[in-house]
Amino acid sequence: MALTTIGTAARQGTTAFTRQRRDFAGGLFKAVILLSLIVSLAVLAVLIVDTVADGWAQLSTRAWDFLNGSLRSRSIDDKLGVKQGLYGSLWIGIIVAVTAFPVGVGAAVYLEEYAPKSRWSAIIELVIRNLAGVPSVVYGLLGLFLFVERSTIFGFLGLGWLADATGGRSVLSAGLTLAVLVLPIVIITAQEAVRAVPTGLKEGAYGLGATKSEMVRTQILPYAAPGILTGTLLAMSRAIGEAAPLILVGAISGGLTRNPAVWDTSGLREKFTALPIIIVEWVSERGRDPGFATAAAAAIVVLLVLVLLMNMTAILLRNRFEKKRG
Repeated sequence: MALTTIGTAARQGTTAFTRQRRDFAGGLFKAVILLSLIVSLAVLAVLIVDTVADGWAQLSTRAWDFLNGSLRSRSIDDKLGVKQGLYGSLWIGIIVAVTAFPVGVGAAVYLEEYAPKSRWSAIIELVIRNLAGVPSVVYGLLGLFLFVERSTIFGFLGLGWLADATGGRSVLSAGLTLAVLVLPIVIITAQEAVRAVPTGLKEGAYGLGATKSEMVRTQILPYAAPGILTGTLLAMSRAIGEAAPLILVGAISGGLTRNPAVWDTSGLREKFTALPIIIVEWVSERGRDPGFATAAAAAIVVLLVLVLLMNMTAILLRNRFEKKRG
């Protein structure tokens, strides 16, 4: 009896010690994660404050003129601004949304609900996930040969007409290139959103006599809408901030004679620029003209505000659809 009591006490002591060790390890892990978050936010805050401080000379004195100005060779020019870059970036975002969103969502729904679960569908999903990690400069080369130049290979495949349709080095070519770049991301996020739809909703729709297409339209898409929209807008934010593909498809940093209105569609097949290209050019010009450093910081703030507005739109849309879903 005594030995049994001693054994039970020893086991209880071991269990308590193991529980305490696990609690300590869990608390230490949480502390490390929290510290990592604090350090990341602190670095981000320092970068944002430093950028805003550098660009404040432009934004505080001539914010509207800066937004409505055009590319100039001197930083002291009163007409210096980023309107041409805003025009290019906004239209690139619109083209990406119009092309990548329906194609990506359609592909995700097909892979999750219609495609047979076979080796080929698994290979296709693996290829899509691998394409999401391909460097953006590779997509820039693809856009250069597909939408800008009449490449022999794509001409042989019957796709040579795309260069004529886009106008070559134009904002339309840039938007389509970046749409191809973010398409794998849109497909992956949409797949995850569709996969998260409860099986009960699907079975309930079938139990009421709905066809597969009706079930997808009335149950899957409304339920998955928050995740799909969030992923799509975040992908658009990435597309707007890309510079390497734009350089390859012909974005220019000077020589634009037009300063088009934001919704002027006549310039979609003409020479273009975008905010990332302007930022890169002004940073490279700061050695010749130090005033471009301030202008580049102000342009970075404008790009940050544009991206934050898109992210805020994603959050608002997600909350709205979640309320409807609830």
